Amino acid sequence: MMTIVKETAPHLRRKATVSRMMTDVLIALGPTLIFSFVVYPLNTLWTLLISLFIMNASEFVYVGLRNMMSNDGQKHTFKERFEYSYKGKITKNNFLSASISAVIFTLIMPAGAPIYAVIIGSLVGIIFGKLVFGGLGSNIFNPAVVGMLFAKFCFGSQYVTYVPTWYFTIPDVASGATPLGLLSEGAFSNITQYPLLDLFLGRIPGTLGEVYKITIIIGLIYLLIRRSIDYRIVVSYLGTFVILMLIAGLSIFGLNNNVNPFEFLAYNLLSGGLLFGATFMLTDPVTSPINPPSRYLYGMIAAVITVFIRLFAALPEGVGYSILLANMVACVLDHYEWSSPRYTWKKFLAMGLIIIISGLVTFLAIYVGGAYHG
Repeated sequence: MMTIVKETAPHLRRKATVSRMMTDVLIALGPTLIFSFVVYPLNTLWTLLISLFIMNASEFVYVGLRNMMSNDGQKHTFKERFEYSYKGKITKNNFLSASISAVIFTLIMPAGAPIYAVIIGSLVGIIFGKLVFGGLGSNIFNPAVVGMLFAKFCFGSQYVTYVPTWYFTIPDVASGATPLGLLSEGAFSNITQYPLLDLFLGRIPGTLGEVYKITIIIGLIYLLIRRSIDYRIVVSYLGTFVILMLIAGLSIFGLNNNVNPFEFLAYNLLSGGLLFGATFMLTDPVTSPINPPSRYLYGMIAAVITVFIRLFAALPEGVGYSILLANMVACVLDHYEWSSPRYTWKKFLAMGLIIIISGLVTFLAIYVGGAYHG
């Protein structure tokens, strides 16, 4: 007789524990966090401490409120109420999950973010990105991304402040702009001020952790070897991004021969939070689909949104927005009426149409319509 066990996400199809998987993510974040400490020691320290405290404290309070003893007309001591609320109902997974969100939130915040932005961002991220949905394993959005985007929306220009560091010097022509900021303004002649090697090494202005590509790649390799993230999401996301950005680069090259399409692709691939998002945020097993074919579609949809925001929107970076929008689509991709672990011709057709249609839209919008704001 088959026994059906009801469990919350993430749903694992192999011999592994949720604790081990979350520990792997923290280990993979380690090299990037350490390098952030080396480059921005004080900024990284206080941002991390604040976010760790707020997110773990919020998780602790939430568990207690959710399991609060009901009023039975009898008088109970504080100890009795405390044990009733927490004993057997809070585990290390609650704190591991909150700590992962805190570390990711720290690394996607700019070094010059004011303290109040960190406090409000981390609080909104854990509450409205996770706890309001039911806590551990029930959230549909990535809490760190929710917190970061909320802080960015609320505080605008105060959110990003250039912090001098020994690791690099911003070129005068850039005036403190990030590489994607220059690209979104159409400053093709100025993007050489940030050589591709500097982009790879993180010798550019940006967030505390998204710019260090070597440490991110180390974390990615570790997680793939440990099978703590699904390669399907990473491959489909980066692969679709490369195809569409190459089409965009070739389209721009047709209008401006001074733009090298392959340099344009490499510049976009190494700029912003693309690799960090693909490694640590988009692959979150709680907010991503369950079935393998759906995960391919999920990564492709996120990549299309990222490309379209970068090319056609008024914002230079699209990774955070694409992750939240893809999170919203994940439950649709896993809908029981059409979702299954089997690969069918309909699913291959859907994948092909995503590439063809988005590629055609990119080409026509840039080469024919002149929609590229750069």
